[in-house]
Amino acid sequence: MAESVGNGNLLMEANVDWVTNINQFEEAQPQLEADEGLAKRQKQCKAECWKFFTRAGVGKDGIRRAKCNACKKEYKCGGKLYGTSSLNRHLLSCQKTRYADVGKMIVDMDGKIRSRKIDQMISREMCAAAIIEHDFPFKFVEYRKIKDWIKYLNPDAVPITRNTAKSDVLKIYMREKIKLKSEMATIPCRISPTSDLWTACTSTTEGYICLTAHYVDNGWNLKSKIINFCHMPPPHTGVELSKKILEFLSDWGIEKKIFSLTLDNCSANDVMQENLKGQLAIQDWLLCDGQFFHVRCSAHILNLIVQEGLKVTSGALNKIRDTIKYVKGSEVRKKKLKECIDKIGGLDTSAGLCYDVATRWNSTYLMLESALKYKRAFTHLHLYDDNYKSCPTAEEWKRGEKICVFLHPFYETTKLISGTSYPTANLYFLQVWKIQCVLIDSLSDEDAVIKDMAKGMITKFEKYWDEYSIVLALGAVLDPRIKLSSLSYCYSKVDASTSESKVEEVKKKLTAASYTHAPSSMATSETKSFSHSLINGLKMHNHKLAYKHGKSELDIYLAEPTLDFEHYENLDVLKWWMDSYRRFSDLSLMARDLLGIPITTVASESAFSIGFIVLNKYRNRLLSENVEALLCTHNWLHGFVSNDDDDDDDDDGKDASPSTSKQASKPF
Repeated sequence: MAESVGNGNLLMEANVDWVTNINQFEEAQPQLEADEGLAKRQKQCKAECWKFFTRAGVGKDGIRRAKCNACKKEYKCGGKLYGTSSLNRHLLSCQKTRYADVGKMIVDMDGKIRSRKIDQMISREMCAAAIIEHDFPFKFVEYRKIKDWIKYLNPDAVPITRNTAKSDVLKIYMREKIKLKSEMATIPCRISPTSDLWTACTSTTEGYICLTAHYVDNGWNLKSKIINFCHMPPPHTGVELSKKILEFLSDWGIEKKIFSLTLDNCSANDVMQENLKGQLAIQDWLLCDGQFFHVRCSAHILNLIVQEGLKVTSGALNKIRDTIKYVKGSEVRKKKLKECIDKIGGLDTSAGLCYDVATRWNSTYLMLESALKYKRAFTHLHLYDDNYKSCPTAEEWKRGEKICVFLHPFYETTKLISGTSYPTANLYFLQVWKIQCVLIDSLSDEDAVIKDMAKGMITKFEKYWDEYSIVLALGAVLDPRIKLSSLSYCYSKVDASTSESKVEEVKKKLTAASYTHAPSSMATSETKSFSHSLINGLKMHNHKLAYKHGKSELDIYLAEPTLDFEHYENLDVLKWWMDSYRRFSDLSLMARDLLGIPITTVASESAFSIGFIVLNKYRNRLLSENVEALLCTHNWLHGFVSNDDDDDDDDDGKDASPSTSKQASKPF
């Protein structure tokens, strides 16, 4: 009985303990749930301010607190009422936060300690600038290792997507376009564009049209800017091309400021320029009824002339070409040639052997020039290599030398007119005149091949350049070292019977152009200030007398003696006209228009070299507007510089053989 009572007491005590535990658990449950929710919310907090604050728990009022790691002040935070706004406001005013964590500080280039935190907008701007300058793809910013590298350099850096990079590039494009548009609107002179078509080397083979503006800026510097690089769907007829170009000009607001348009010699361009000229002339937007509007590309004309001459070259040129192909076709033959060079000694091996290209006659000249330097080595190779059957004879080597000498002035002219940093138009006339003199002299050459070459080439010359393109002559007259007197001498050396009539025609055209550039009357001319010094005052008095006697600025300029070529060989003609602006205010404006005319489409064609990098078979999904933004902005910021040479990772600078030089792989 006693035992059962004891057992009952034990059961009652166990029940009491069990009930007590249940009650304690129920009382603690809300607090555990609250702590759990707090921990869950704390894990989700990712705001930047938590790098500088520590959670201090819940205050007596039931609101959570956060303590500043630097000044130890506590602030309310969390929930919909407080959030992290108070923490962010404190960071702006807390002086200790800036210097509390030395690990988050860096020393800048001036030796000063500053915050390691970067400006994300500046970072994005620099990234977009790198994409433009180095022709990176937009997805460059999403490369995993690039992102890892940036994160290593600065953990605060926020990675961006390709769409963000594209947006940043377009912002720079629009900003620079507004600047260029404003510059072209404010210059007092006219603009001379060039245009050409290009087919992309992609699976879609899309056509693109490029329009490049050439002008003299307010600082009297010659500028060349790609203003459009746009997809041109077929048909590529003259009518469609004229519509497209007029659309470009209207978009830039320069349709009233066009002076000339330089194009190559395809038939569609002839129709296009006639159509465009008519539309501009009907609005009275062209000077002299568009007499100077159409300029043919001199580089294409020169190519046609030389290609005509190369048609009659004999077996000497073919043997030299076959010789280079034979040697460069095998590493063993290259080694044999090098052994021959070492045995002979004294050969100039700085320039390597190079192939020629059928459509580029200047590469044929370079092939000849390089092969002639190895003439003795090839002759020596012929004695030791029985398989070498195409070795030229001594007579054929001599003929090759004559052809090379004959083509040299053409090559020099091509170099002059084919540069993207093209010279002013005054230099072209003398180059063309020199070519005509060479052709005339070669008609009486004792070598039959040279004579036949000259006959075919002079026929082409007379077809395109017999009148020396009035534009070239006008540019020469505006060179103070040439003027009409030197022009007359050049014409008389070619044909004395027609020299006077040609000079008169040039003067007539120049006078007509000067009238259109002289909006001011004599009364306004008298009010211009020339009296900055005693000499300028005397010059102004002389000019007034000249005007009273019916002399224009052009007459005064032509009456002054020409400058001596010997003392002014490197004269900057635009600089001379800038310095002479006070004496020839209206004539200098005409000089800016005429000297800024490009006589080739090389600038537009150079854009295609950059286009090949931006738009290729690996990047053929770029939208047309993105291609235009990349190419145009690259040109506006960095000129016609491509990054072809960036891939050259050779660090020893040594040529293994004559065939490995850059000239061999990239003939001019």
